[in-house]
Amino acid sequence: MKEINLQKISFEDALAQLENLVRELESGKIKLDDAVEVYERATALKKICQDKLKAAQLKIEKINVAADGTVSGELFATDEE
Repeated sequence: MKEINLQKISFEDALAQLENLVRELESGKIKLDDAVEVYERATALKKICQDKLKAAQLKIEKINVAADGTVSGELFATDEE
């Protein structure tokens, strides 16, 4: 399995790798020791994707335009708040 620096991987690359690993695990054609390694890597990639999504969500602002034309911004509300 090709090692990639997970600290510098983009969201899109992490997601693509995660999808490939899931397909590999679902195929049932993988040895147990390899499956454990693939599962651990998939778990790490899943966490990276979640962290990157959360970071992006925190950067998003809702833009409000009042009737008088003034513009203001507020942080995007999440389900966790």
